[in-house]
Amino acid sequence: MAASYAKNVICALSLNRNALLTRSNSFIVESKRYVRGLRRTPFKVLLPENETGEVLKQSEPAVQSMKRQKELKVTSSTGEHPGESDLFRASGSLKSAHVAATKDHIDGLRFERALPGDKRLGKVVSVARSRTFREHQGKILLEGRRLICDGLNAGARPQMVFFSTVDRLRELPLDKLRGATLVKVKFEDIKIWSDLVAPQGVIAIFSRPDPSRLKFVNTSHSVPLSLICDNIRDPGNLGTMLRCAAAAGCHNVLLTKGCVDAWEPKVLRGAMGAHFRLPIYPSLTWDDIENHLPKSVTVHVADNSCDRSRETEDVQVNASHKPSKAGDYGWVSTKNNPNNMRYQEYDLDSDSDCEDVGLSIPRVDSKLYHESWAQSPTALVVGGETHGLSLEAVQLAKKTSGQRLFIPIVPDVDSLNSAMAASILLFEGRKQLLKLIQTSGRKWKSNAEQQFS
Repeated sequence: MAASYAKNVICALSLNRNALLTRSNSFIVESKRYVRGLRRTPFKVLLPENETGEVLKQSEPAVQSMKRQKELKVTSSTGEHPGESDLFRASGSLKSAHVAATKDHIDGLRFERALPGDKRLGKVVSVARSRTFREHQGKILLEGRRLICDGLNAGARPQMVFFSTVDRLRELPLDKLRGATLVKVKFEDIKIWSDLVAPQGVIAIFSRPDPSRLKFVNTSHSVPLSLICDNIRDPGNLGTMLRCAAAAGCHNVLLTKGCVDAWEPKVLRGAMGAHFRLPIYPSLTWDDIENHLPKSVTVHVADNSCDRSRETEDVQVNASHKPSKAGDYGWVSTKNNPNNMRYQEYDLDSDSDCEDVGLSIPRVDSKLYHESWAQSPTALVVGGETHGLSLEAVQLAKKTSGQRLFIPIVPDVDSLNSAMAASILLFEGRKQLLKLIQTSGRKWKSNAEQQFS
């Protein structure tokens, strides 16, 4: 009896154990399935398979139709017609293609666009600003619409033009820019390399022009009057003198080797286009200057004397039978430099220089500026404010029977600016020459012009 009871208990325990194991297994399985379900993607669309087991892809027309339906829904919601968006997109693509094809052309001229880091503008401007490079490479720099147009109209040959906008380039005569390299740069780059306070956005590099080959306008208004600049070192003074010479109708301007370069940027700004209105011959020796003047010319020199007391001093110097010195005259340099270059200061009253070298200053009569002195083809020599006239200038005046011209000024005033004195004398010479032409007829003017040519 006890054995049978134990047997039944063991069977019951085994059955309960199997049941628990089954439940526990099912729980474990269900829990595993639950966890795996959380880790799965939400869903995956499976395409139908054909008989061979290959997946059938959706056809292209079906995809296009679906996209078309979406576009129709969008256009219907915005109120546009079904074909308007396509039409606009097509026209926009045509416009963009047209702009891409013509963005580097303007009226038949092709131009380049400077890339970031392009150093051509800086290099070219640096070269053009140096007198040594200008003379060796034969280049000049012109900045601004007016000056560039004057150069182009006179026949100067452009090499390279930098501009900030197409409108700036259109302001120039485009037909005269053929053969030049056109480069579009940023305005900020032009501001960096410009000498102007308010840059105009256009800079041009030209070949150094030959004065004898340029085409000058208004030559019919010129008179047989030449300006000789002797050791003018200040760029502003030289630019103003060139501008006055052009305004007075001078036949030409001759610059000695001691003068500042006529194509210096400051000289160009001060001259206001005078370089392209009359011939300017730079870096001339005195022998070259005589070759540029007619044989019957009379050379006068500008004197900084302001009263007649110089005449008495000159008489006393001659009566003393002493060698004439520059300090006795006060209006001519004492240094004798064969190259016409004077870079150091010196004392005009020093006797040692003249006695050692043995200079002999020629005697030249003086005359007031408003008296009659321009009665034939005339040349006027104006010296620099620091060093005055050179010895060669006075010798040339003596050789051509010229005179010293001075402008009276009030006491306690040292002297006039060289550019101001040149303007007064040039316009007075023009007035006297025009009066002579009116009284003698135009025949005299034609003969004088032939002598200057």
